[in-house]
Amino acid sequence: MATEFEDGFPAEKLFDQGYSYTYDDVIFLPHYIDFPTDAVNLSTKLSRNVPLSIPWVSSPMDTVTESHMASAMAALGGIGIIHSNVTPSEQADMIRSVKSRRVPILSSPVFKAPDSRIVDEFDSNDVPFVLVTQSGTQETKLLGYIARSDWLGLKDREVKLGEIMRTDANVCVPWDYDLGQIDEKLKKERRDFVVVEKEGGEVVDALTKEEVDRVKGYPKLGKGTLGSDGRWMVGAAIGTRESDKERLEQLVKAGVDVIVLDSSQGNSVYQVEMIKYVKRTYPELDVIGGNVVTMSQAQNLIKAGVDGLRVGMGSGSICTTQEVCAVGRGQATAVYKVSSIAAPKWHSCYCRWWHFIFRAYC
Repeated sequence: MATEFEDGFPAEKLFDQGYSYTYDDVIFLPHYIDFPTDAVNLSTKLSRNVPLSIPWVSSPMDTVTESHMASAMAALGGIGIIHSNVTPSEQADMIRSVKSRRVPILSSPVFKAPDSRIVDEFDSNDVPFVLVTQSGTQETKLLGYIARSDWLGLKDREVKLGEIMRTDANVCVPWDYDLGQIDEKLKKERRDFVVVEKEGGEVVDALTKEEVDRVKGYPKLGKGTLGSDGRWMVGAAIGTRESDKERLEQLVKAGVDVIVLDSSQGNSVYQVEMIKYVKRTYPELDVIGGNVVTMSQAQNLIKAGVDGLRVGMGSGSICTTQEVCAVGRGQATAVYKVSSIAAPKWHSCYCRWWHFIFRAYC
């Protein structure tokens, strides 16, 4: 809709004045609305080949994104980037955990071996049931289960779990059951919980009827962020050291969908070389570089072959880079300048949405 007035600044004029603007420095002017809210489409791309239904990304910080958060983000249509402040094998295990789930519920079931005593397991009222597996861990086949109600009626509290466990095979559902299928099974068989299994019998999780009913009350979840294999998509952060190449190998084997190079200053020879290594070794894997705040920084990483950019330096509430090092840029200006060079290179404007949402920290 054309306007007969020049009221406010267009983005090109605002951000080309030489000032550094934060988000608090700018505000959008209201315009004319000629569409309903349900016509709004928030779908975007995280990187060249990773689509999202909503522009939500959780940051690779150890207090933010592990398997629980990444699973929830994927279920909502966004994506989580799992942090690297753990060993490579632990980070890879988090990737596998996300890949083996299809519902936005993550419990912490108790796993025990058959020779464990029941008196040791139900001292806490927080334990509704115990899952009995061959080794007493999640990684081996499920043998049976014991509900708290079973324990309450026992006279012999020293009995071993394997002697009284239930062996009902129908309590299990495949890992790729969605929330509706699980809810249907709970209702049809009048169960209080089900056990989610991978192929081969490994336990993924155990979901109670109460948890399923709670999540059903959430807004419509949609199909989530799924890869071509029907599994949730998940990202992971790595550094630029030589040892990170071994970490990367484990993450790829675990099924990671996108890699984020985690650095407060992305325009370095180390990151350029790591980008080239990732694209040379795993050409189908998207890699996101950064952090960057200038057009020249972005240009260097784009030339190296990066599939997405992470924008921001000193913009987070707990970041002191701008105060301590006197380097950085206001986030609004950084996003505009970087996207102005990145969008034409990738023939889309997905970077504009993503940079606003995935606010960087250092």
